[in-house]
Amino acid sequence: MSLIRALSKELQARSDDSLRALFAARPDLMSPPVPDFAALAARASGRVSVQRALERLNRPQMQVLETLYLCTNTDTGQSASAATLKRLINGATLAALEPILQALQDLALVHRAEPPHGTGAAAARQRHYLPVGSLRDVIGIYPAGLGRSYTELVRLQPAFAQRVVHLVGELHQAGADVSPATTPMEAALSLQHWTASPEALQALLATAPERTAALLARFGNWAMGAVPQAQRRASVLNEGPDVGPVDWLLARGLLVPLDAAHVELPHSVGVALRGGYVISHFTLTPPAPTLGQTSAALRRNAALGAIAETLRLAGELLHTVREQPLTTLRSGGVGVREMKRLADALRIGVHEAGMLAELCALAGLLRLDVDSSAWVQAPQLEWLGLPRQEQWLWLVNAWLASERVPSLVGQPLSGTPAAQAHRGMAGSTINALSAEAQRPDAPVVRKRILEILNELTREAAAADGDAPVLDAAAVLERADWSQPRMARRFSSLVQGVLAEAEMLGLIGSGALSQIGAAIAVEQPDAALSILGEHLPAALNHVLLQADLTAVAPGYLDPELSEKLLTMSDAEGQGPATIYRFSVASVRRALDAGQDAAALLEFLRDHSATAVPQPLQYLIEDTAARHARLRVGAAGSFIQSEDETALLELLNNPAAAGLGLVRIAPTVLVSPAPARDAAALLRGLGLSPAVEGDGSAVRLRRSTAAPGSARPVYTAPRTAPEDADVDAQLAVLRDAGTRADAGTAGGRGGTGTPGEAATQLGLETLQKAIRLKQRVVMNIVDSLGNATRETVVPVAVNGGRVRVFDPAKETERVLSIHRIIDIEATEELLQ
Repeated sequence: MSLIRALSKELQARSDDSLRALFAARPDLMSPPVPDFAALAARASGRVSVQRALERLNRPQMQVLETLYLCTNTDTGQSASAATLKRLINGATLAALEPILQALQDLALVHRAEPPHGTGAAAARQRHYLPVGSLRDVIGIYPAGLGRSYTELVRLQPAFAQRVVHLVGELHQAGADVSPATTPMEAALSLQHWTASPEALQALLATAPERTAALLARFGNWAMGAVPQAQRRASVLNEGPDVGPVDWLLARGLLVPLDAAHVELPHSVGVALRGGYVISHFTLTPPAPTLGQTSAALRRNAALGAIAETLRLAGELLHTVREQPLTTLRSGGVGVREMKRLADALRIGVHEAGMLAELCALAGLLRLDVDSSAWVQAPQLEWLGLPRQEQWLWLVNAWLASERVPSLVGQPLSGTPAAQAHRGMAGSTINALSAEAQRPDAPVVRKRILEILNELTREAAAADGDAPVLDAAAVLERADWSQPRMARRFSSLVQGVLAEAEMLGLIGSGALSQIGAAIAVEQPDAALSILGEHLPAALNHVLLQADLTAVAPGYLDPELSEKLLTMSDAEGQGPATIYRFSVASVRRALDAGQDAAALLEFLRDHSATAVPQPLQYLIEDTAARHARLRVGAAGSFIQSEDETALLELLNNPAAAGLGLVRIAPTVLVSPAPARDAAALLRGLGLSPAVEGDGSAVRLRRSTAAPGSARPVYTAPRTAPEDADVDAQLAVLRDAGTRADAGTAGGRGGTGTPGEAATQLGLETLQKAIRLKQRVVMNIVDSLGNATRETVVPVAVNGGRVRVFDPAKETERVLSIHRIIDIEATEELLQ
């Protein structure tokens, strides 16, 4: 019976609760909705859906599924039970295997099947299973890390097939217990029988050269390896004391050359090296890494310090960008020279500046201006006026949801050197704010890494309150156990994600902080409460010194820091920043529209000490010599007959970025281009119109309120909505009732609609190709005429199938969309 039809019957017999659990675990099965159980089974057997399901399996589940795949045959219906798997998995028990098989059946990755022919009465009473047919394509050519059989290697490797008979003859003459052969397939079976016994293989390896065991240990998890000149070195049965382990193994067929540089460890050799088991180590308990410890106080202080520093640097970055936007390269992103300028202004490293710029951009604090191709501060930015804990949550929410990975800035471009050279990027690195830092799976991986950090922290919690120090190796070890199919994704991102989490205070002193644990379990309000309680309040004063400097005794209020950066130059790193006053810095403040009285009044209001006389003289003297005539640029003017509206706009802090100046009761001028001025006014809820040559903006009132750009994080949803599940179940049950009543129609002669018919046809084709079986195809030509032909399918790929016509003894290629239906015959070609 077809595997898809068998799975369809099993799904139809399930309860609604079982189907709900299936849709929760595999939401893609009902996206889009399916019309009946046949289509549901077809989608559950699809390669892409099975691949997604395997990514959620842990290591014991994958080990059981791979072993089941290796000891069953979906073409002949050779099923297996938990007792069969127990003999092939070292350390497994029936009590451990049966729940795993039941879980795999609940996920529709395996289904119940009839026992194999000839099974005894006791074994026939056990539950037997078969995996879904597409598992062959998803699981790869090396399931459980084992290679292919000698017979398969002979069939697929012509070079090995040509020499295998001679190889077996040489081994027989040398005294090996190998039966001589006359055909490549007989020789393959002889080698397979010779290497099947673990005891016989160990006795043979006892005579091998030194380091042979160490070499074979490298094939413990993967069957293929790199060996220079593999095919040439396998041509002679080498003997003597100078023979190396590679030549010794190749000469005896224990390694099979694939090409000039790669070899494969055959299946029987790999199983024998594992003591006759497919899985040599099986446990339901995840590995417990050895972790260091840090005090809770040190963890908290480090996390709070990182948060305060990130917020301070983000504020300084926005000020720097307002003064001079970040220009982009022609190829996209911000170049190293521009990032070096930003890093010097912030007094941090280039890599740290790149990560910070990425964080501000993904949080919406920076935006790309399409007219100037430069990164500028977003207009009407709500973030600047928020309390510090809410500023932090804004950044964290944006980071969790973003598909960008800030830590990739400065990393080498992915791809081979040849591919990079072809694109003209050989030796290049990823630029900040470029497309190369995009990773679509970043939110899922980021969320899973935080969950693993929380799991390890809870498991290793010490009684004295110390916190475990977690590193990338510990996270990867747990990730490799919980989701081995996603281990490669984790390995490429985990180091960077940990660095980003530390910058945001989710990790402190190498340990998951309390606010990090709250974010990991999706409790942002708890994190805000903890942060509001422990994060020191921003200071609103500085200490003015007689050497023309101001010392910040801690983290300053963003508004105070902003004004200080306007009239002075920041020096040093960390919270205790030194602001140095000079003629140039004071003149910069005067150019911005300040006067000496306003500067001195500001300093008196925000200084814990009196204004030193040298600083007062510097400001007054610079102001006295500052030009009284002012020259400025007016990029646009704003005109309105409503003087009250213009006055409100002039005094609106959100419009400060336009640099508005009133030159008449009904006219304001701005250095900003008319398009930018109009865009900002629309963001304020006004309705401007650009007229004339593009420099005039006509303003009228509007009642529209500007919306908030504050990001709100929503965790990647892993289960569909209950209402959608109820609707899908109703459709399935209705279709099942109509099918039972005999009223369900079919298309294409299969008795099942579209999606199921396609999958059933592909299943029949692929099975016929593997078994070299004839099929009967109903084919439609370009004129719509249908003909039935008996052919032998050879290969299917890219929407086409290559077939051999026995009657005409010719091969031809058919488009799959012209095939109405396919029926398998029982005749097998000999």
